[in-house]
Amino acid sequence: MNRIILLLNITGLLIGVSYGIHNPIVPIFAKNEIGASYAELGLIGLANFVPYMLIPVFVGMLLHRFNSGVLLCIGVTINTASVFLLSLAKTVPEVMILRAITGVAHAFFWPPAEAIISGASEGNARVKNIARFTGFFVAGFMIGPLIGTFLLEGLDVSYRALFEIATFVMASAIIFSIQLTKKHIQKENSTFSLSAIKQVVKFPVIIMILIYCASSFGMILTIYPAFLNDRTMSATEIEILYFVFGASRVVTLALTDRLARHTSATLVASTGTIAAGLAISFVSHSMLEFSVAMLLMGFGFSIIFPLTLEIILRKTSKETQGITIGAYETTFGIGWSIGPIAAGLISEFSGNAMPYLVFFALGLGITAVSAAKKKYLEPRAA
Repeated sequence: MNRIILLLNITGLLIGVSYGIHNPIVPIFAKNEIGASYAELGLIGLANFVPYMLIPVFVGMLLHRFNSGVLLCIGVTINTASVFLLSLAKTVPEVMILRAITGVAHAFFWPPAEAIISGASEGNARVKNIARFTGFFVAGFMIGPLIGTFLLEGLDVSYRALFEIATFVMASAIIFSIQLTKKHIQKENSTFSLSAIKQVVKFPVIIMILIYCASSFGMILTIYPAFLNDRTMSATEIEILYFVFGASRVVTLALTDRLARHTSATLVASTGTIAAGLAISFVSHSMLEFSVAMLLMGFGFSIIFPLTLEIILRKTSKETQGITIGAYETTFGIGWSIGPIAAGLISEFSGNAMPYLVFFALGLGITAVSAAKKKYLEPRAA
């Protein structure tokens, strides 16, 4: 494995572990210790993801002017600080501010990581390397909940102490991200053009799929744990369910090479499985039922991103790929922002299970449109 890719994968793994330890607990912490309502949980999720709607495109611009490794290192450092400060938060506004800072950090992490992979990949290895990097991150997100479960049950640590431990793991990723600032050299022939943003707009079907997937994913990350808790799942059981979710994602990403041979069919199947997982969640009350839902959604959420990014980059010139990646991630951020606030408000006024029925219905429609437009979902070189 290329040394740059190896360092990046280790960084992604450690950040994933940190996210896995603390992220599923944040909604439960906010609901049970701070007293946040479902509407406020939606606002916390919105605060987390709004920066990712606005900042990635500007980070994409910076990728043409600065070392991608430096930008990634900035993201990891900001993320570390935000997770630590979360352990000190006592009010909903404080949690919102800190989750917004996490969103900023995320915007400085993914676009530079994808740009580094794109620059370090040869031939057709890009989609494989992006999937592998995502797999390392997701593997960390799978391991993290197990560590969280052990800490909560075995050592009886508090939620705040859990956030501090997650901070330590996140801080260790800085060591490897700093190495990337030395290894990655920005190419001299990179050019910057705002017109490159238009590259993403040329893919309306992909934008539709991406926003639906990101909206649903944002809901699963920010509102779903509180919903599980209301359905009698304990914090430990929720951590285990997110382990199942992570395991499904890791297995899916390991099969990316094979699934990429049938891109359009895979993308149609992914939106269908997300919708099915949400429908099962709507009627579920047991650990087994929720595990099935997590397995289905793990497949759907994982495979969409490497495949859709590859379709866009295949039709984008090398010189404008940095800003195109930023625009792609901004589209993802739009969906991330929509999901939590929509789910939070629907939960507040129509019942905490209703968001999953609404998003299931939307998923059926997206799947039908995707099936009808399959020819637009195959990667073809520019």
